[in-house]
Amino acid sequence: MFDYIVVGAGSAGCVLASRLTEDPATSVCLIEAGHADRSVLIHCPAGIALMAKAPSMNWAFDTVPQAGLNGRRGYQPRGKVLGGSSSINAMIYIRGQHADYDHWAAQGNPGWTWDEVKPYFLKAEHNERGADDWHARGGPLNVMDLRSPNRLSGLFLQAAQQAGLPLNTDFNGPTQEGAGMYQVTQRNGQRCSAADAYLTPNLGRSNLQLLTGAHVTRVLFEGRRAVGIEVLQGGVKRELHARREVLLSAGALQSPQILQLSGVGSGSELQAMGLPLVHDLPGVGRHLHDHLDSIIVVHAPRMNESFGLSFGGVARAIGGMFEWRSRRSGMLTTNFAEAGGFFRSRPEEEAPDVQLHFVIAKLVDHGRKTVFGHGISCHLCVVRPRSRGRVSLAGPDPLAAPLIDPAYLSDPDDVQRMVRGVKLMRGVLNQPALAAFGGKELPASANAQSDAQIEQFIRSNADTIYHPVGSCRMGPGADDVVDERLRVHGLQGLRVVDASIMPRIVSGNTNAPTIMIGEKAVDMIRADNR
Repeated sequence: MFDYIVVGAGSAGCVLASRLTEDPATSVCLIEAGHADRSVLIHCPAGIALMAKAPSMNWAFDTVPQAGLNGRRGYQPRGKVLGGSSSINAMIYIRGQHADYDHWAAQGNPGWTWDEVKPYFLKAEHNERGADDWHARGGPLNVMDLRSPNRLSGLFLQAAQQAGLPLNTDFNGPTQEGAGMYQVTQRNGQRCSAADAYLTPNLGRSNLQLLTGAHVTRVLFEGRRAVGIEVLQGGVKRELHARREVLLSAGALQSPQILQLSGVGSGSELQAMGLPLVHDLPGVGRHLHDHLDSIIVVHAPRMNESFGLSFGGVARAIGGMFEWRSRRSGMLTTNFAEAGGFFRSRPEEEAPDVQLHFVIAKLVDHGRKTVFGHGISCHLCVVRPRSRGRVSLAGPDPLAAPLIDPAYLSDPDDVQRMVRGVKLMRGVLNQPALAAFGGKELPASANAQSDAQIEQFIRSNADTIYHPVGSCRMGPGADDVVDERLRVHGLQGLRVVDASIMPRIVSGNTNAPTIMIGEKAVDMIRADNR
């Protein structure tokens, strides 16, 4: 028997386990389906280049066929390891726009304005630039500038200026708009995942028990109160019980799946699958959304500083391995998406509505396809998409992957913004700072010049940039799943604490906001269980 059971050792789950066990009188069991984060591919930042080919650490889900993507199935990587997706992501530290959180509060979620969530970002952060009005030192999550940025990233910033776009030295400061270098969640040239920041330093606590290789199959209820979980570990099924609360932190794809397997969701759908109904809550799994990513890839042999498969490129990478092993510096400290920016796809937009990630390699199919030679790629996403989909069960088998339907480009507004964004992105790449290398767009994008052609290019090639949210939406409405304190509507002893609760996706990468959600949840959990 534990006070709290936390399901999922990802970005929010590691925060919960660490912070709740600061009180030696509070016991926590943290459950993770994956295993320990020992792989060098996690700790060496450049290891992300091979993450898509490492299924032992990646759920590697697929979507259902997407009508908006010409019937293609999308890829949905999620971390299956301590640290969750913070152990396999590109380490970019972005909070989003201040208005994102004010919007959450305006949707009926008091306590979630920017001014109210900012302290939790600061509580989590140790920024190596120092503390000021926007940043803090002393938190568990190390945030730093890249140790050895690639020269091409600086040339991207020059190209952005040549395109008439502003520069921004701090995307997490007063304004998000402009081109700049991303800060990263690294420490001493290594990845600083949520596990590294919050969990690993505290594994010796006697009041924290960690179970790995343990798949949660359902939440246990007595009436409408959650009292524990059923878990499958090593082929053996057993039950664990919680005196106070069960906290679901399995992410936007698996937290709703666990709820549905537990009898919480659309009553008619669950009963049709033969699952006993505990609570009819039709919003579970709905409102899934994600940042869809469109990429222009440029082949440029003269960009031999980029990462690429060539004789010289391999030789430099081998040298980089020795430098990283001996000094934790050099080219392998890259996160590949070193630079980027937030821009308005047209001047009349009130705030930046598109984001760019500039990648110092020819990235194709999430790195799952081997590409020879040198070049760059640039990624474009709409930061506040309107398209909404859902997560549902494939059947009653708890080990089956969920059905994932982001419904990409189902809202025409997303299509229009992406088309404008691709043209903006191409305008940056064609500026002298980068065009001087004589690179050529790969035909897939180069042949798309009119708006209609660009739209078809997007529909035929775009895919996720790994930010699913919203499937256990926070709010007071009939189609919402949790209240402003992250308690599941109509039930007791059960909360969802992860990116699935976001009423609307933040304007940028979602890892830092998910850690913030975990930090804020701890204070609410403590207050409600005094």
